[in-house]
Amino acid sequence: MAKILIVDDEEMMLMLAERILSRKYEIVTAINGFEAIKLFESEKPDLILSDLMMPEMSGYELHRILQEKSTEAVPIIFMSADEGDENEIKGFELGAADYIRKPVRPDVLLRRVGNIIDNLDKIHGLEVAAETDSLTKMLNKAAAQKKIGEMIEKSSSGALLMIDLDSFKLVNDIYGHAAGDKVLIKFSELVKSIIREKDLAGRMGGDEFVAFLKNVTDERILKTKTVYLNEEILNYAKKLLGESMNIPLGASLGAVFVPDEGRDFQSLYKKADKALYDIKQHGKHGIAVYGTHKHLEKSSLVNGISQMRLILGERNVEAGAYYVEFDIFKKIYQLLARMVDNYKKGLVLMQFTLDDESIAPEFKEVLIHSLRKSDCVTQSGKKFLVLLMEATELESEVVRQRIFSRLRDDLAKQVIFEREKIE
Repeated sequence: MAKILIVDDEEMMLMLAERILSRKYEIVTAINGFEAIKLFESEKPDLILSDLMMPEMSGYELHRILQEKSTEAVPIIFMSADEGDENEIKGFELGAADYIRKPVRPDVLLRRVGNIIDNLDKIHGLEVAAETDSLTKMLNKAAAQKKIGEMIEKSSSGALLMIDLDSFKLVNDIYGHAAGDKVLIKFSELVKSIIREKDLAGRMGGDEFVAFLKNVTDERILKTKTVYLNEEILNYAKKLLGESMNIPLGASLGAVFVPDEGRDFQSLYKKADKALYDIKQHGKHGIAVYGTHKHLEKSSLVNGISQMRLILGERNVEAGAYYVEFDIFKKIYQLLARMVDNYKKGLVLMQFTLDDESIAPEFKEVLIHSLRKSDCVTQSGKKFLVLLMEATELESEVVRQRIFSRLRDDLAKQVIFEREKIE
């Protein structure tokens, strides 16, 4: 039910307007502008119906003050016994929603107020739709950043949480996206269940969520909520997908306290993200608080080697060589070089240097699909490096010939080849 604040210094008019409108709306009343300002802040009415000419503070002045106090437009209807047009024109120029002449007719007042309330409902509905994530019905990324940012600035304290659904990709890969959507919807409901009405939460995209818990500074509260999320999402997934479902589904949380670490949303978000990364590097299914290096809870949900294998393993393996970034390639090389020392396995390092880096995308495509799944490739500027597993120099020559045979002649002329047997 919409709430209307009626402001009039004439008691009879105040009672009449209240009697007419109370049939359909919740009513609060004030006898002057000063009382109206206090009620506006405490009651947060949807619409104001105000006498225009009042002692000490006019309806115009009241509207101006309320607009300064509010971040949104304040819908107001002015009432006046003045027969002239100047006040009506001035009222609309200042942003009044409507203007009604006294004495008011009940049917006219109800219709005028009803039209404005209906229009406000439509506008509110469009705003809600624009701010809502279509799948989970939570705040979307833009709305969550804006509203949580505003709440953080106004709150004396609280906890900003980044919440990530662990191993969710495996649900999509194994059971399909329809099942994945159901898990995401359930998880969003669980996130909403751990916050209060005065808190806010939203979906940042994919399986990542954010929440702000106003005035929460006790780490034990965060631990309890973390345990609940982990237990409930796993229970739901087993009911949905079957008891044989062995995906290590759970939740990792990164937390940062306000105002300890500041009040700027973007800065706090980055800190919560660092805490989230920390817990993910230490077994997942728990919570870490930024700045404390403390893992408040680590679930024992990952308790079998088959589940750990699912976490470590690669899904949807594509044909061709394994492409990795240069730093990872270095680690792989160092490990395999140790294996050569200990187990005498054959290992060949190949290097392809391009004259022009612009041909790199085309060369990379040919290179990857000319190699085995067990071979490893990386790029560093104009250079491509390849590790051939258990290969002799003769076998590496066959590989080289295969790669160059698949290159266009003009492209092949721009590539310098080198190799070395690692022994």
